[in-house]
Amino acid sequence: MSEVTEPGWEVDPDDDWGVAVVATVGRQLKLRREAAGLRAAEFGEVVGYGEDMVYKVEGGKRIPRQEYLNRADEVLGAGGQVSAMWEDVKRVRYPKKVRELAKLEGQAVEIGVYVCHSISGLLQTPEHARAVISAAQPPYSPDDVERMVTARLARQSVFERDPAPTIHFVLEEAPLRRPIGGTMVWRRQLEHLLEVARLHNVLLQVMPLSSEVHSGLDGRIELLKFPDGTAVGRSDGAFNGRPTSDPKELRVLELQYGTIRAQALSPGESLALIKQLLGET
Repeated sequence: MSEVTEPGWEVDPDDDWGVAVVATVGRQLKLRREAAGLRAAEFGEVVGYGEDMVYKVEGGKRIPRQEYLNRADEVLGAGGQVSAMWEDVKRVRYPKKVRELAKLEGQAVEIGVYVCHSISGLLQTPEHARAVISAAQPPYSPDDVERMVTARLARQSVFERDPAPTIHFVLEEAPLRRPIGGTMVWRRQLEHLLEVARLHNVLLQVMPLSSEVHSGLDGRIELLKFPDGTAVGRSDGAFNGRPTSDPKELRVLELQYGTIRAQALSPGESLALIKQLLGET
């Protein structure tokens, strides 16, 4: 089994919490293996993974998957204590930036997103997300692609919150016409957009290609508002792309985003356009 396809994820060296958790889990696994009198190669053979993988997990260089911990628990006779480490590991398996974004989205009472070059990750189907991520250059390893797809889909739990937040999207027409992943993946993505747009707390708008005035050419905009009245915003084209909670800067982003929504098709017109595109596939 090659290094690329072995189960587990690379550790982000800038993720201090993630590094600490994975290092602790690795040390515990090494201590238990040595106490059982097993060399790394022997242990790897018994659990079904390569010796190199064992060293990487024990050295805190690789985030183990749940099946690795479960198999190790069985081999070491840990009585569920190694398997239980998954509760800690699963909290750091996604990249730090994704965890932070998911946390904010999970707290917001209002979420506004404008995306210009793709379909928002909150709206992507698994197949579409996989096709988009796999198209990156230089390419990600198959393992990292699956990790990123899983992380992206996990953020979509925001649609299941109770009470539900108000969520509005503005998407560009061009990405809706691009058959990423092939015809069937494209059709399913369009169908999914129609399904989400029918939710009572979601408004979806499309910026048509025919629009003669467009205030969103600087790139993506995100606005999150919280129960205590505070907010966080980010724009690719403003304030060096960094997140901001400064009231003056937020007013600029809100003006931009509000103008884009006004220039886009209405929710009803947007759904009609998506249905038209679906009928053309």
